[in-house]
Amino acid sequence: MNRSKRLGVVAATALALTVTAPAAGAHAGHRPGADPARATLPAGDGWASDGTGTTGGAAADASRVFTVTTWEEFRTALAAPGTEPRIVKVVGTLNATAAGCAAFEAPGYDFARYLADYDPAVWGYETEVSGPQETLRAASATAQGLAIKVKVPVNTTIVGVGRHAGITGGSLQVQGVDNVIVRNLTLESPLDCFPQWDPTDGATGAWNSEYDSLVVYGSTHVWIDHNTFTDGAHPDSSLPSYYGEVYQQHDGELDVVRGADLVTASWNVFTDHDKTLMIGNSDSAGATDRDRLRVTLHHNLFANVVERAPRVRFGRVDAYNNHFVVPSGPYVYSFGIGQESRLFAEKNAFTLAGDVPAGKILKKWKDAPVTVSGNYVNGRPVDLLAVHNEQYPAEALRADAGWTPVLRTRVDHPRAVPALVDHLAGAGRLR
Repeated sequence: MNRSKRLGVVAATALALTVTAPAAGAHAGHRPGADPARATLPAGDGWASDGTGTTGGAAADASRVFTVTTWEEFRTALAAPGTEPRIVKVVGTLNATAAGCAAFEAPGYDFARYLADYDPAVWGYETEVSGPQETLRAASATAQGLAIKVKVPVNTTIVGVGRHAGITGGSLQVQGVDNVIVRNLTLESPLDCFPQWDPTDGATGAWNSEYDSLVVYGSTHVWIDHNTFTDGAHPDSSLPSYYGEVYQQHDGELDVVRGADLVTASWNVFTDHDKTLMIGNSDSAGATDRDRLRVTLHHNLFANVVERAPRVRFGRVDAYNNHFVVPSGPYVYSFGIGQESRLFAEKNAFTLAGDVPAGKILKKWKDAPVTVSGNYVNGRPVDLLAVHNEQYPAEALRADAGWTPVLRTRVDHPRAVPALVDHLAGAGRLR
């Protein structure tokens, strides 16, 4: 059976099992007809509901409700002083890089000169690049970072209005705060104008980029719901190559790092990206990350992503009822098992192309136990741990993450997940 027919069979089966599913918008802290800006995370809905729960800016006074139509207005609304609840409503698409890359270039920076100076035939592969053009590249990158990064304050809800709200080229920094909600936005990945060439990265060097669409850094009680994360107009396939390596201008779509804790990501779409979702960014960060990085991922669609869906270090991560669509082409893994991770992956659905082995779904980075239960591949139950260990015995993983999630409001049959998630996840689906 070809892939398109197989998808149709899975979808048809799933639809038959979802006749009692709630209406779109009613399943994630929102009643049809209610104002999504005033929604709060339902009790028991993942790790972000633990303790005080997550209410964002739902209780904001009228004076603390901002409606923005430009990137500059958005930054101003978030910078308004005070810790009282605030709501920022996004209308249309905000473009953080409308002026283009040239607006960030330091005087004297010349990319052609950069390529000539650090050509491996001239510079080699033994040492990191340095010198005038690298200094100017770094200065240019700093200017871009200042323009596109914006800090999200405590007790804030950011919500898109209608079906076509979003941010292009911006990087939301939820750093060192508590109680934040981000909903109903299409977040097009920032395009790094000034990637750095590192000749020492691997055998043949690599281009390294900065900027994630959304970073949760040292923050708690964060709810990320009904957003679409995408590379948009600049997929990796459109990027050029220099020195024989892709000129990589994307980093991640979502990172949860540096002591962040109590995060729920629900009903989002992650699509057309390489290094998608990282939970814990360093094996050496145990001092800040151990016993934290508790994250719930449910009813998300991961479509055409290469890896990190997610990659986990240290955290107790509950991943259930997500749909993973993996076509032929570049694919490394979905669940990355890293340093001291405790992933519990249950009742997810995987739609794999015929040439993608199910054993690749799991990837061992470090020895850590993992629980997998009730997952379906192409409409049939598959023991992901068993097939991984059989197909990749040199990277065998251990069973039993050592904990059982309890913070769940609904768990759907994995056969129902593809149709349910594909129809209800992502930006523009609240009503």
